[in-house]
Amino acid sequence: MERQHPAVPLLPVLLLLALLSPAARGSESPQYATVHAESDFEVRHYRDTVWMSAPSDDTSFHVATKLGFHRLFQYLMGANLNSSRIRMTTPILTSIVPGAGPLHSSAYFVRLYLPLEFQASPPVPLPELNLHPDRWPGHCVAVRSFSGYARDHNVVEEAEKLALSLSRSPWGNSTNHPSKNAYSIAQYNSPFRIVGRVNEVWFDVDCRSAGVEAY
Repeated sequence: MERQHPAVPLLPVLLLLALLSPAARGSESPQYATVHAESDFEVRHYRDTVWMSAPSDDTSFHVATKLGFHRLFQYLMGANLNSSRIRMTTPILTSIVPGAGPLHSSAYFVRLYLPLEFQASPPVPLPELNLHPDRWPGHCVAVRSFSGYARDHNVVEEAEKLALSLSRSPWGNSTNHPSKNAYSIAQYNSPFRIVGRVNEVWFDVDCRSAGVEAY
């Protein structure tokens, strides 16, 4: 008999997120090394990682992130072929892919890093969730931090600020590194945390263009 996995209502998800303070709970995050730092951005090298990804063709960054995470949360709570419960990790990463949505609009991919114990063999999500694992080879990312809530209006502004900072640095030519993502937004806090919120905008960059060897 086929196992039934009831949908997780959105409100309890948000209430649970209010209790999931990453700083207090010590949520697992992908490991990286900082290879360059300036006053307004840094460049990190991330190791090979596996993320679970929720694609969305919604035209709003905020709505795509909220609904994509709702599907990912069901996966964490056991909506997978193993019925495995998976620990929450940080960040929630929303990648913007230009031209991949309806009528050549932007599409979004909401991703959650899988804990180390599931990196080698991620539990297969139930088909109705429309999730798939993304295997990212080790690569470099330029990162700019910003506070407050990440919303449609300010994520574009923060991405433009990072692009300007990179253009004025030795990394100015590094953003030609092949990447399907225009940029990604990393969020580290529950939606109910108001003060001290941490967000980041990520650009994939080529470490070698600035003389840094990836390892």
